[in-house]
Amino acid sequence: MASGGQLQRSELLVRQRESGLRIIVHKTAADILICHVNHHDKAYAWAEKRRLETHPRTGAIQLVEVRERVEEIGVHRQLEIHLPTAQQAPTRKPALVGRSEEELLRCGVPQDWVQAVLNADEQELLEVVFHLPQEAGEAVLDLALDITPQVAVGSAGKSGFDHPDAQRRFKLFTDEKELAIALVYPWEQWTVFLHPSQKRYVEQDYNGPARVTGSAGTGKTVVALHRAVRLARVNPNAQVLLTTFSPALADLLKTKLDRLVTEGGDIARRIIVRSLTDVISDLYSRLFGQFVVADDDFIRSKIAEAIKKSGSTLSPAFVWSEWRLVIDPWQVNSLDAYQTVPRTGRKSRLGALQRERVWDICRIVKDQLNAMGQVTWSAAFTRVLEALKESGERPYGFVVVDEAQDLGVAELRFLAVIGDTSPQALFFAGDGGQRIFQQPFSW
Repeated sequence: MASGGQLQRSELLVRQRESGLRIIVHKTAADILICHVNHHDKAYAWAEKRRLETHPRTGAIQLVEVRERVEEIGVHRQLEIHLPTAQQAPTRKPALVGRSEEELLRCGVPQDWVQAVLNADEQELLEVVFHLPQEAGEAVLDLALDITPQVAVGSAGKSGFDHPDAQRRFKLFTDEKELAIALVYPWEQWTVFLHPSQKRYVEQDYNGPARVTGSAGTGKTVVALHRAVRLARVNPNAQVLLTTFSPALADLLKTKLDRLVTEGGDIARRIIVRSLTDVISDLYSRLFGQFVVADDDFIRSKIAEAIKKSGSTLSPAFVWSEWRLVIDPWQVNSLDAYQTVPRTGRKSRLGALQRERVWDICRIVKDQLNAMGQVTWSAAFTRVLEALKESGERPYGFVVVDEAQDLGVAELRFLAVIGDTSPQALFFAGDGGQRIFQQPFSW
């Protein structure tokens, strides 16, 4: 595919011509690159300020925004943005003091944008990065934070479209059959499509438990699904548990897995999709018999009764919060353990005497639950993990967890013993910024 040159205006859409939609393509004698789809005027405006080129250092194919055009539009829209040129001295201190042109080129910054990046102060830099190719913008922000960017390296002799950075933007179809499949691909299948930039997280061999994090919409669940399929494929004798914290989310995972593994067969049978609550319910029942979970309201009433009988001046609400956020999650079973347990995120500090008073109440409640044969979820996870550690049983070969941010201490400890001892046995995907149900703690 040819590099350089303005993108050609080509109206290839036939069936949707009435809607005013246009497809912008870059066409050579051998190839057609579909670049952008939009309504008539917006599509042409997009094409007028873009060009396709091979980056002079990285070798990756890039769609580069024409800088002069961006400045012109900025003035027309009266945006408060100023992109200094090489001849204009910045009015404020540049954000990338000490960085060189060569550094930016190695990170994939287009040649036209190098001086604008070097001259931009902190505020301007945040505007500039949105005009750069994604990998270049990420690298520039890393440099501004004194973080060494992870620069992808292409293979010698390969096309610019084979470069890892280019594969974040372009999907190359080499034959008519592959293109035809893509054109008729159901939307449901696209919902489990693995972006090329995420492929390494799926295929990488780790030296221990791995955790992939990202904000909503970044494809963490898709990565988890593909990771489970890969583990099942390369370990033909192993069962893979694909799990999350609630039955409803587990049902969604199963639906997406069925879309991904459409052929069914051995791989589909060896990926077990279940919520953690279902997994622990079955294991607990098998190991210890009847499984009865203590209701939160019931525990609160027992706390209130114990406080009343003891004549304590403690607040029932405070003791309940201490039970729910500290004592039960960490499965504290003695005063000594309670004196040293982490209380991360708890606003009120407790001295030794205060902890002793709280523990006296919680110990009474624990004894009552044990006498009635009831357990909390954390207690169930802890009791099962202790039994599995003692027996040496490992129910699954590998465990892949989605929405891992909502796991608690007991769940994590449990997950550590239900998979194989392989370094690849545990894989987590989650969003640390969306913790909903759990008190923060150190993983």
